[in-house]
Amino acid sequence: MLRVLMILVPLALSIYAFIDCITTQEKDVRHIPKPLWAILILLFPLVGSISWLIVGRDRASASGRIGGGGARRSGGGWVAPDDNPDFLKSLEDERKKDGDSRDEDRDGDKKDDPKD
Repeated sequence: MLRVLMILVPLALSIYAFIDCITTQEKDVRHIPKPLWAILILLFPLVGSISWLIVGRDRASASGRIGGGGARRSGGGWVAPDDNPDFLKSLEDERKKDGDSRDEDRDGDKKDDPKD
């Protein structure tokens, strides 16, 4: 089990660091250019990954990224469906439309029923 962890932890760290490197904006990269950081992470996975996480990117900008721990941003972006008035209106319209079609089906069934 320990042997597996000794392989998986550095692998996961290098994958995380590489994806973080390629998704970081160019203006947030420090010391060396972004392509060189990516090559460093790929050639020297453990050393490159740790150095990227420690000195490679600007920490002040990391809080504004998706999933960052900074303050909640206002303005545009995704809203949960139950908070979106357009979505709620479309649900209400669908419900009314479905209700109307069900009423028509019931009325149609009663007219065709020979027992009445």
